[in-house]
Amino acid sequence: MKYLDKKIEEIHKLLKEKKIKPIDLVEEAFQNIENSDCNSYITLNKEEARNVAKELEKIEVEDNLLFGLPIAIKDNIVTKGLRTTCASHILDNFIPIYDATVIEKIKKNHMIIIGKTNMDEFAMGSSSRTSYFGAPTNPWNKEKISGGSSGGSASTISARDVLFALGSDTGGSIRQPASYTGIVGMKPTYGRISRYGLIAFASSLDQIGPMTKNVYENALLLNILVGKDEKDLTSVNREEEDFTRFIGKNIKGLKIGVPNYFMSDIVSKDIKNKVKEIIKVLEENGATVDFIDIKYLENAVTLYQIIAMGEASSNLARFDGIRYGHSIKDPKDIDDLYFRTRSEGFGEEVKRRIMVGSYLLSGENAKIYYNKALSIRDDMRKEFKNAFQKYDLLIGPTTTTTAYNLSDSMDDPLKSFLDDVLVNPVNMAGLPGLNLPIGFDKEHMPIGMQIIGNSFEEAKIYQLAAFLEKKLKLELDPNRGEKNV
Repeated sequence: MKYLDKKIEEIHKLLKEKKIKPIDLVEEAFQNIENSDCNSYITLNKEEARNVAKELEKIEVEDNLLFGLPIAIKDNIVTKGLRTTCASHILDNFIPIYDATVIEKIKKNHMIIIGKTNMDEFAMGSSSRTSYFGAPTNPWNKEKISGGSSGGSASTISARDVLFALGSDTGGSIRQPASYTGIVGMKPTYGRISRYGLIAFASSLDQIGPMTKNVYENALLLNILVGKDEKDLTSVNREEEDFTRFIGKNIKGLKIGVPNYFMSDIVSKDIKNKVKEIIKVLEENGATVDFIDIKYLENAVTLYQIIAMGEASSNLARFDGIRYGHSIKDPKDIDDLYFRTRSEGFGEEVKRRIMVGSYLLSGENAKIYYNKALSIRDDMRKEFKNAFQKYDLLIGPTTTTTAYNLSDSMDDPLKSFLDDVLVNPVNMAGLPGLNLPIGFDKEHMPIGMQIIGNSFEEAKIYQLAAFLEKKLKLELDPNRGEKNV
C-alpha cells in the first residue's frame, strides 16, 4: 500500500493508531526513489534513516503532523555525518561535523532525512545540469530539465517519492524548478529562516525554503523552519505564527496587482493565457485585479549577475584544498595547490562566475558595478513596497516557458540567468514568493504562477494559493497522467 500518496492527516492517524510505523514510510520512500529513477539524489541516507525510524517507534506519536515523515534535503545544506557535496567535485568527499539550524529543527520535530538531493553545482545554474553528478530529470518528461538550482528537490517531490523537501533560493532556485515540475515551492522573506549551515552562494540573496506537493503541507513545513537564530546575524526575530491560519478563507476583497512586465512578450502565449484564466477566477470570486507598472524589473537580471557573482567569488574563496574537500597531491608550492585544486574541483560555470565576480569586486570596479547594483536594488525594493501600500499580493507567471529539453545547448552563458528573469526580482527585494501549479501547456508540461507578498506576509500568500488550488482541482501526479480530477 502506498501510504505516501495519502493526505498528511491520514498518514498521521495511521501512525497514531499504530497501524503503520515510521519505518514503513522510510522503506516506501526508498522504493519510490528507485522506481522513479530521476537522478534526484546525490547521497541516500539509508542506514541512518532506518535507525531513526526504529527509534521513533519507541516514542509516543505526537500531535505534530510531521512526526515520522521522510524529508529530502538539498545538498548545499550541511548535515552532520552525512555527505554534503554542493554537487561539486571539490566537496565530493566532505562529511560535515555539525547540522545546519534547519536540520536541527527537522530532527527536533522527528522528521526523517531520506537523502541529499541533486542540484546545480554550488547552486549556480537554472537547470541542474551543472551538477558534477549529472542532471536530475523531470518526472513529467524525462527528456526535459527539472529546473534549478533545486532541481533534485523539485524532481523528488514531483515524482511523489516523498512529501517534503528543502531547497534554497538565491535568484528563483525554489520557485523556477517548482514551476517546471508542477509542485509548490516557497521562498520566504529574507531572514525568516536561518542560513546557518547553508553553504553560501550569494549571502544577501540566499534563502532556504520548503518544497511540497500542496499548499497546506508547504505551510506546515514552514511553521517549523522559521525563527531567530543567534548563529545567523541576518535572521530576524518575529512573533511565532501559524502559516496555515488563513488557509480555507475566501479571497473576497483582496487587492491583487499584476506587473505588466510579467505579462510582456518575453512570456509564452500558453503561460500568459493560463494566468489570464486565473485572473478571471479571482475576479469572479470577489478579488480586485489591476495591471501595474513596477520600475526596474527589466534590470533584475543584470543586478542579479553583478551582486550574485560578486558575492559568490568572495564566498567560494574558502575552497582552497587545505581545510576540507578535494585537494591535489604533491603540489609544488601554495600557488600550485590553489590553482590545481580549484581547476580540478570546480566546474566550468562555477569558475566563470568566480572569475567575473572577482573582476566586479576588484579595485574601482566595486564602486562602479557592485555598489551601484546595490543602490538600484534598494530602489527596486522601494518600488515593491510602494506597490504593497495599495495591493495585498502580486501575481504573474513564474517562468517565461515550460521546461525545455535536457539536450538543449548550454553554450549561452546568459540563458541560465534569463530562465530566472521573472523570479529573481523577489530575491532582490527580499520578499516572499511562492510557485503554484495552475495547469499545463500543449505538451502537458506544468505551468506555474508566482504569488508575491509583502515582507513577512507568507500567510496571506498561502491563503490565495490554497484558494486557487481548491478551485483548480488539478491532478499533479506525473505517474498517473491525468490532467484534471
